Amino acid sequence: MTQPLSRDEFEALEEVHRLAKGAKPSACAARNAKKLCGIKMLQQRRDGSYALTDKGSEALFMHHCIKGLRAIATDPDTKLEPAVATFLGRKGHIAANTAGAFEITAKGRECLEDIANNPG
Repeated sequence: MTQPLSRDEFEALEEVHRLAKGAKPSACAARNAKKLCGIKMLQQRRDGSYALTDKGSEALFMHHCIKGLRAIATDPDTKLEPAVATFLGRKGHIAANTAGAFEITAKGRECLEDIANNPG
């Protein structure tokens, strides 16, 4: 992901992901659609609704992973989406402890530190 997105733009991606096909987007999604279409994260359908592209789906998933990693760093009892937990576990950023909760690994801490130092 080379294009940094604002919180509002991530919310628009999230909304489009949840919307039913053909449903009218909210003002948030409509306001951010032009930029998100321009950077190929959304595509406009013929009926005027929007759909996530593969690039948009990937950006949204990575956003969920970063939020999940931050959440585990502050509260190990945080429940993660199964796909996020699987991804972070496979990458070695989190590990399950004996209580069944997750704990952040040294690699996960290093990743969070890198994200904090390079927000773009």
